[in-house]
Amino acid sequence: MKKADIEQRTEELVMSVIKDKDYELWDTEYVKEGSEYYLRVYLDKPGGITIDDCVEVTRALDPMLDAEDFVEEAYILEVSSPGLTRKLRKDRDFEKSIGRLVYVKLYKPVDGSKEYIGRLRSFDANEITIEEEGSSKENETNASIKLERDNIATVRLEFEE
Repeated sequence: MKKADIEQRTEELVMSVIKDKDYELWDTEYVKEGSEYYLRVYLDKPGGITIDDCVEVTRALDPMLDAEDFVEEAYILEVSSPGLTRKLRKDRDFEKSIGRLVYVKLYKPVDGSKEYIGRLRSFDANEITIEEEGSSKENETNASIKLERDNIATVRLEFEE
């Protein structure tokens, strides 16, 4: 089974576990790190996810994954919060993050830089638009920059106080 199919099927199972809860499924990912495979589930809720929430979902999800047995390799199941500097991967992540400060790392430089920090202003299937902070005291204007999504290695929320 392909990575995307594993993640999709895992999302479906998670949604059945959390459907009557106040939890929000932020993301799932299936990755190989070193010699180990990890199936990660990221949850959120108003006020933040707790360790008890993660344990509850793990205990409900683990037997379902075992029963369906759609992941060929041995893996480690992790259920956690996406954290304050969570990655934005899906359109729903971008939608929820409009107006928030984001960090963007690119594969290839744009205007001489591979890293940008700015407010997420818009997005579509092909690009995102961020508004960079003014770089000098005299020039307090913010510049918008459009970045192609195919060139984006990572987008994550930036910590704000």
